[in-house]
Amino acid sequence: MGVTLYSVAQRILGTVAGTERAGPVTAQNYNAVHLGRPACGGSVGGPRTRPPMPGCELPVGTCPDMCPAAERSQREKEGRLHRFEVAPGCRGDRPRADPQRAVKEYSRPAAGKARPQPNQLRPPSVLLATVRYLAEVAERADASPAEVASFVADRLRAVRLDLALQSAGDAEAAVVLEAALAALLAVVAQLGPNAAYGPVDPVLLQAQVQEGFGSLRRCYARGPGTHPRQAAFQGLFLLYNLGSVEALNEVLQLPAALRSCPALRTALAVDAAFREGNAARLFRLLRALPYLQSCAVQCHVGLARRRALARLASALSTPKGQTVPLGFVVHLLALDGPKEAQDLCQAHGLPLDGQERVVFLRGRYAEGGLPPAGACRVLVGNKLGGRTLEEVVMAEEEEDEGGDKSKSRA
Repeated sequence: MGVTLYSVAQRILGTVAGTERAGPVTAQNYNAVHLGRPACGGSVGGPRTRPPMPGCELPVGTCPDMCPAAERSQREKEGRLHRFEVAPGCRGDRPRADPQRAVKEYSRPAAGKARPQPNQLRPPSVLLATVRYLAEVAERADASPAEVASFVADRLRAVRLDLALQSAGDAEAAVVLEAALAALLAVVAQLGPNAAYGPVDPVLLQAQVQEGFGSLRRCYARGPGTHPRQAAFQGLFLLYNLGSVEALNEVLQLPAALRSCPALRTALAVDAAFREGNAARLFRLLRALPYLQSCAVQCHVGLARRRALARLASALSTPKGQTVPLGFVVHLLALDGPKEAQDLCQAHGLPLDGQERVVFLRGRYAEGGLPPAGACRVLVGNKLGGRTLEEVVMAEEEEDEGGDKSKSRA
């Protein structure tokens, strides 16, 4: 393939380096350039909730276990223990709960239902220990990703409810909400966009993630306290809602000092590249994202690849067909290998020339159904780098691309 072909592709998809804007990013100058639609319907960041009623005193949780003893006993009798919660070696018709494994399940609040007593609510320290344990469960190799996601998501929902039903300081509440949201993002990413969901509802998972962001961001907004991971999680919010005008506007209204943090600057750069259709810069940035940020953005990868392939087809297709090495497509779109590139091209009607080249033939490109997202091992799965999920979820502060962490602590 000659120089002309690459130069055309570069002009269509953007340069690898991209363009940098001078001066601070503000809502006014950013929205003047970048337009788009929300990535998902409804309000971004979960539903807005009313503040507690004046004079309504919330209790302080005193339950020392991940699951209150009364609930463990009741679920034992009713046979509602998850197999992750059963005591080792306990078999038969009446399995026993292991206090070190049983986790309080989510129970929807209802009108007329008695308010939980303090001994039924776990304090923030126990909630944080529960999230740590759930991060360990998320790495179980003896269960399907769908089973793990169903269990962990339900128990994390109960964590957020316990926190909402008691009196807790904003600082300690934020730490719990951050860890819970990080664990949920990782579990959803492990589930994969094309997996057989089984017992877990993907729509409910998406709603739960948005509710998690809403709870956490409201916690940040309630007071001027120090939250070491705030910049990272505000960036995660934008990455999860990539292309959403509402999410972008909310991020751009944050204080300038917060927006200048490397994590948020990177998230804004990813959002800009996504809106502009600058595939070369977008996938370069996605390759460099840390694991948790990659989990947040994974749901947008399939669409970004489809858009890039469509622009390539528009620019390079000829009546006789023009061939392009699959290696070029693999590198440009950060695919996991030639096989994934072949599948992506064939899913969009582009014929192959042997095993190493794709033919851009005019009129052949077509889109049908949801864009294939692939396994995303290059962009997500391989980024743990030997760390456990617990270490990522419970980190005192999020990874900072090219930033000085000592400054973040100050």
